[in-house]
Amino acid sequence: MATNNLISIGFTQEEVTGIRTAITAIEEIIADKVINLTPEQRQLYGKLGDKTDNWIKKVGEYMKQKPELIPFYLNKEEFDKDVKAREDIIPLLRRITSVFESLEDTSKLLSTDIYNAAIAYYRNIKLISQQNVPGTSSIYQDLSGQFPGRSSAVPEENNTATTDTPSDSDADANGRS
Repeated sequence: MATNNLISIGFTQEEVTGIRTAITAIEEIIADKVINLTPEQRQLYGKLGDKTDNWIKKVGEYMKQKPELIPFYLNKEEFDKDVKAREDIIPLLRRITSVFESLEDTSKLLSTDIYNAAIAYYRNIKLISQQNVPGTSSIYQDLSGQFPGRSSAVPEENNTATTDTPSDSDADANGRS
């Protein structure tokens, strides 16, 4: 059974270097400006949806039109600075998210191709080791360790029953062990 090759790509060393350089440049620019929250902290804070974002823009307009109504404890300059920084970040975040999703999806397809090819090789090694092809028994025993709980011994000549062929749950591309 032939395996389907879902994706076939490659990067030159120059391309990889260029990507790393670009990421490093981004990291250097944002290093002293961004915050990393813990998972617990992330649950404490929300994001603004479109409806709330539009409401906040209205609030900002009213503050500009009627500065005398701004409470003394509210720092309007800090509010404006935060609004501007967020307006700068959101389009960048959308672009970076798109790049991330593309790389992640590509990685998933590559992973599936690699895993399916490895399983095909493993199954072939298992089959030919059962036929006593020289040099395959040790390869089979080494590779069968990926599927613990199943026998990794090569069957005797008269015994062709096996118990370690990866089952669908062991060897499908979505549920790697």
